[in-house]
Amino acid sequence: MSEFNTTFQPSLFILTGLRGLMGARMWLGPLLSLMYITTMAGNCTVIYLVRTERSLQEPQYYFLSMLAGADIVLSFSTLFSVLKVFIFDLYEIAFDSCLAQLFFIHASSSMGSGILLAMAFDRFVAISQPLQYTTILTNSRVTKMGLAAFLRGVALMTPLPILLKRLPFCKGQMLSYSYCIHPNVMKLACGQVKINIFYGLVLVIFSFGVDFLLIAISYALIFQAVMGIASREGQMKALNTCLSHIFIVFIYYGPLLAITVMHRISHRSSPIAHAVLGNIYLFMPPMLNPIVYSLKTKQIRSALRKSLKIQTR
Repeated sequence: MSEFNTTFQPSLFILTGLRGLMGARMWLGPLLSLMYITTMAGNCTVIYLVRTERSLQEPQYYFLSMLAGADIVLSFSTLFSVLKVFIFDLYEIAFDSCLAQLFFIHASSSMGSGILLAMAFDRFVAISQPLQYTTILTNSRVTKMGLAAFLRGVALMTPLPILLKRLPFCKGQMLSYSYCIHPNVMKLACGQVKINIFYGLVLVIFSFGVDFLLIAISYALIFQAVMGIASREGQMKALNTCLSHIFIVFIYYGPLLAITVMHRISHRSSPIAHAVLGNIYLFMPPMLNPIVYSLKTKQIRSALRKSLKIQTR
């Protein structure tokens, strides 16, 4: 009976940010603002260049522009709550806004994971079947792969806010981050949370887990194909086309794996470590994706220089 009396449907949650670090707002607010500006500018530039430059209208750059789109959605979904915490020192978020935010965060993350898998397949086809590359990855197939990643993200993540909405809450209103994600909100709930736990585990395994496994298999096949190239120079050139993607895969899945494990052993991990890893997971990949590809891809650098020259005339 006592448990029933302490349950409630919250009208809001309390975001935390990095409250354990004294004076964090003084430097984190400007830093995060700069990171958001860099993320939005970089990813919008990638989309603009792919759309306007004929030299970039190829499958790998179409996938890159899709990834940039997913990164923009991910960054925009956290923008207001994060800056509200670190700049304006406001920590409240409405319950329904929190549910909407976690849906967009998880859906865009799933889309990004699916697009990274498509990009791995693109690199496999380009290296193992270079003569058939454009006939295998036609514009129609590229569009269907991007649409599949989008629909999968929406379909898999739609149940999350619905499953949370049905629950009573009895463990306070304090969240661990400056934004809402499913595992963090779920820990404040009571009652029948087993469905949420099971569905969250299914999402991790059959969305991000399967994607990462298939990416690893793709690269095993890529390295096998590279070993079949006769010249050392040809091998290095083939591998060099994969470096940007490999780097992005590691900075995307590394923090995701760490934060997933940390939620499973939350009683043994520091709240500050939770918050720092959570911020790295959401802020670093979207910001670094366009920077890494711009630095490592000659065609993007050339297109960017060309575009800047035209605009300065």
